Amino acid sequence: MAVELCLLLLLFCGSTISEVQPIYKPPPGTLDFGFVPAKTYDTGAYHEPGPIGILFKIVHAFLYLVQPNSFPQDLIRKLAQQKFGNTQGDYQKPENVVLTLQAIYYEIGFIVSAALGLLFILLLPLVGLCFCMCRCCDNCGGEMHQRQKKNADCQRSCFATFLFVASLIISVGVLCAYAANQHLTNQVRGAKKLVTSNFKDMKIFLNDTPAQIDYLVSQYNTTKDKALSDLNNVGPLLGSRVQEQLGKEVRPALDAALTMAGAIRETKEALENVSVSVEVLQEGTERLHANLTDVKMHLSNTLNDSACSVAQAASTCNIIRNSLNQLNINANFSGLPGVSSQLAKVNDVLKIDLSSLVQKGYAAFNDTPDLVVNQTRNILSDIKNVLESIGSNITTFTKTLPVQKILADLTIYLTQSEAYVQDYFPVVEQYDFYRWLGCLILCCMVVLILVFFYLGLLCGTCGYDKHASPTTRGCISNTGGNFLMAGVGFSFLFSWVLMIVVVLTFVTGGNVEKLVCEPFEDKTLFKVLDTPYLLNQHWKNYLSGLLFKNPNINLTFEKVYSDCKENKGIYTSLHLEHLFNINEFLNVSMYTEDVALKIEHIQINLSKIILLDEIGKENLLNFSSSGIEGINFAAYLTEINKSVTKVDLLSFANDLEARADQLPKGALENALKGHANNIRMIHNQQVVPLEQAMKYVKARSTLNQSIRLLKRTSSELMVKVKNVISAVNAAQFLINNNASLVIVQETKKYMDTIVGYFEQYIEWVKESIAMEVAACKPIANVIDTAVDIFLCSYITDSVNAFWFGLGGSSIFLIPAIIFAVKLSKYYRRMDTEDVYDDSSVSGTWHFTL
Repeated sequence: MAVELCLLLLLFCGSTISEVQPIYKPPPGTLDFGFVPAKTYDTGAYHEPGPIGILFKIVHAFLYLVQPNSFPQDLIRKLAQQKFGNTQGDYQKPENVVLTLQAIYYEIGFIVSAALGLLFILLLPLVGLCFCMCRCCDNCGGEMHQRQKKNADCQRSCFATFLFVASLIISVGVLCAYAANQHLTNQVRGAKKLVTSNFKDMKIFLNDTPAQIDYLVSQYNTTKDKALSDLNNVGPLLGSRVQEQLGKEVRPALDAALTMAGAIRETKEALENVSVSVEVLQEGTERLHANLTDVKMHLSNTLNDSACSVAQAASTCNIIRNSLNQLNINANFSGLPGVSSQLAKVNDVLKIDLSSLVQKGYAAFNDTPDLVVNQTRNILSDIKNVLESIGSNITTFTKTLPVQKILADLTIYLTQSEAYVQDYFPVVEQYDFYRWLGCLILCCMVVLILVFFYLGLLCGTCGYDKHASPTTRGCISNTGGNFLMAGVGFSFLFSWVLMIVVVLTFVTGGNVEKLVCEPFEDKTLFKVLDTPYLLNQHWKNYLSGLLFKNPNINLTFEKVYSDCKENKGIYTSLHLEHLFNINEFLNVSMYTEDVALKIEHIQINLSKIILLDEIGKENLLNFSSSGIEGINFAAYLTEINKSVTKVDLLSFANDLEARADQLPKGALENALKGHANNIRMIHNQQVVPLEQAMKYVKARSTLNQSIRLLKRTSSELMVKVKNVISAVNAAQFLINNNASLVIVQETKKYMDTIVGYFEQYIEWVKESIAMEVAACKPIANVIDTAVDIFLCSYITDSVNAFWFGLGGSSIFLIPAIIFAVKLSKYYRRMDTEDVYDDSSVSGTWHFTL
C-alpha cells in the first residue's frame, strides 16, 4: 500500500512538469527553489546494551571459537535451491549427500558442543543414580567411617578451596544468566516505545510525502515568475543584448564621427588663434623694425662724417659700418601667409552642428531596447498566456487525482496495525513474564545448590574441630557436611534439566547469531536473498518480480536497504523508473515548444535607426576640403623658432661703445656713444618685452601649439574623413541589412534563457524526487528495529548470554559435586573411626564402636 501511494504521488508530480531537449545551455540566473520540507524522524535504529555489552562480546568470542567459519553463502543458496523429496532416494543422491556433509562441516562446532551437552544430560542423571545406589550399599563414600591420614588437614583444605572456587564460578555464571534474563525483560518492556516511534515515523512518512509533492508543484510559480520577469524586461535583456552586439561596430563609428566633430571645433579655434597671434607678433616686430631702421640710418649718417676719414678713425668706422646690417629683426611674422580663407571655410562647416547630428545617432541607437519592447508586445502577451495556462493545467490535474483518499486509506491501515500491536503487546509482556519466571526458576535451582554448598562450607569450616575425632565431631560441622551432600543431591536432580535448556538455547541462539545477525550486519544476508531464482524458482530477481511483476529488473534487497539507510527517496531506492519513468512524465515540451516557437518568431526592425544623415556626411567632406592642409606649417614653425633680432642689441651697443672709445676724443665719439645708448633703450623697451612680456610669450606659445595642432589635424585629413564615413556607412549597413542575424542569435539566447528556467526546475524536481521526496529512512528503521534490535540485540544476545552463564554453571557442577562429596567426609560425624591403642602391641589398630 505504501509503495502504491508513493507511486501515485510521483505520478502526480511528474504529470505537472516537463523536460526540454538540451539544445544550448546558457548560464541562466540560478533559481532558488528553497528546501523541500522534511520532518525529522524520531527513531534511532541503534541499540547500546550498556555494561552487559561486555558479556555479549564475551559470548560472541565464545561463539567464534565454536563456529569460526564465515557465513556459508554458497551452501545456503544450494540448500535453498535443492529439492529434497519425501523418498529415501532423494536424500541418497550424491549432490544431496555432499550438501549434507558440507552443512555438517559448517555446524561441526555446534554439533560437537550439543553432543557433549546431550552426553551430559544422559550421563549425569545415570551417574547420580549409580552414585546413590552405591552409597546405599556403603560404598562410594557411603560408609560412615573415615580412615585417619597424616595429610588429612591438607586434603580437607584443598577440597574446601576447590569447592569454594567452583562455587564462585557457578555464582558468576548464574549472575550472568540472571542479568541476561532481566535484560531481556527490560528490553521487552521498553520495546513499546520503540514500536510507537516506528509507527510515528511511518505516519510522518505518509503524511509528509504529499506536502513535499505539493511543494514541488508550487515551486513552478518560482519558475513562472522568473520567466515573466524576464519577459517583462525584454527591453533591457533582449534589446540590450542586440544593442551590445551591434554596438561593437556602431559605437566605434559614432565615436569616430563625434571625434571628428570635435576636431572641427578644435581646428576653428586653432585657426583663430593663429590669426590673432600672428597679428600680435606682427605689431611688435614691425615697431621694432622701424626703430632699428631709424637707428641704423642715423648711425650710418654719423659714420659718413669727415671725422671718420682721419687715418686714426677710418679702420674703426669701417668695422662699425660693416656691422650695421646686424641691426635688423630676425623673426619676420609679416611675411607669413594668412589663414583667413581656411577659417572662413571651417566656419561654414560649423554652421551645421555635426555633434548634434552624431548625438541623434547615439540616441536612436540607444532606443533599441524600447524598439524591441514595442515590436514584441503582442508576442510576449501570447507567451505569458502560455505560462499561465501551464499553471492552470497543473491546478486542474491535481484536482483529478484521488491522493487524499489513498492517503486516508493507508493512514487507517497503519492506525489499525498500530492498534493491533498495542493490543497484542500486553500478551507479549505476559508471555515474557512466563519466560522470565521460568528462567528465574532455573537460576533459583542453581542458587539453591549454591546455598547448600556455601552453607556447607561455612558450617563445616566454622564448626570443624581438629582435635575432635571423626566420631565426636560437633553438630555444626556435621550439619555442614549434610549441606554439602544435599547440594550434591540437588545437583544430580537439577543439572540435567539445566543442561537441556542450555543445549536448546545454545543451538538456537548460536545459529541465529551466526546465520542471521552477523550476516545481517555485514549485509551478506541480503546477498543471499538477492540470489537469482532463490525465493522463487521462476523469478530471477524476487523483489522486482514482487513489486513490478518483472523479475528481470535488477532490484536487490541490499541496494534498497542501503539506499533507505542513507535516507534516499523511495523513487531511487525502489527503482520506480521501471514502473513509472519520471523522464517520460517530466515532459512539458508541448508548452516549451510553444514558448520557443513564439520567441523564435520575434521580428525586430531596426531600420528606423539613422546613425548619421547625408548632411552630416557632407559636412565631414566639406571639412576635409577646407584647405588647412595647404597651410605652410614649416614657415610658421621657422619664424616661431627664430630670435627677435639678428644680434644681441646689448652686446652690439657695448661693442659700439668700446669702438667709440678707440676714436679720438670729440663729437664722433660722443655721437657713437649716443647711438649705443639708443640701441640699449630699444633693447630694453622693445626687445625685452617681445621676449618676456606675457602678451607676446603667450601669443608665440599659442601660435606654436595651434600650428602643430593644425599640422596633425591636416595630416591625411581626407583619408581620415573617408574612413569615418565608411565606418558609419558600414554600421548603418549592419543595422539595415545584417541586424536580423544578430537579432536571431540573441533571440535564441534569450529563448534558451527562458527555457533554461524550466530545465532548472525539472532538474531540481528530479533531484528532489531522487534524494528528498518520500525519503525511506523509516523503512530501513523498521527493518533494523525488527532484525538488528529486537531479534539480535534484545532476544539473541540475551538468550546467548543466558545459556552461556547457565551452561557454565552447569558444567562446573561436576567438579563441585566431586569436591563436595570428598569434603563432606571431613565434616560429617562418623560412626566408626581408626584408633591407635598404646597398650596393645605396637602397630596394632582397633575399631571403636
